[in-house]
Amino acid sequence: MTSQAVEGACAFAWRNYLLRDSSISENDSRRSALYRYVSNLCDTGDYDFGLLQIAAVAYLKKLDELHDDRSARLAADQALAECLKSRSAPAGT
Repeated sequence: MTSQAVEGACAFAWRNYLLRDSSISENDSRRSALYRYVSNLCDTGDYDFGLLQIAAVAYLKKLDELHDDRSARLAADQALAECLKSRSAPAGT
């Protein structure tokens, strides 16, 4: 996966995050945490752009809910695993 895909997935998630909460600064620390999370995903697996977007949005959502980077990463990883599982399931199941 290219750095362009990482940048794109992060930009998508961050833009939506800012739309949801206008009190957040463009330079908020969550943005760099998001970039680290998505970059790490690319380093450890071969995910398409759509899955990176899903993981990025899930990470930010869980970071807000759990207020802990490690827990947010685990929850986003679980959401990503569920997406992968549903993609590989035969149609009609």
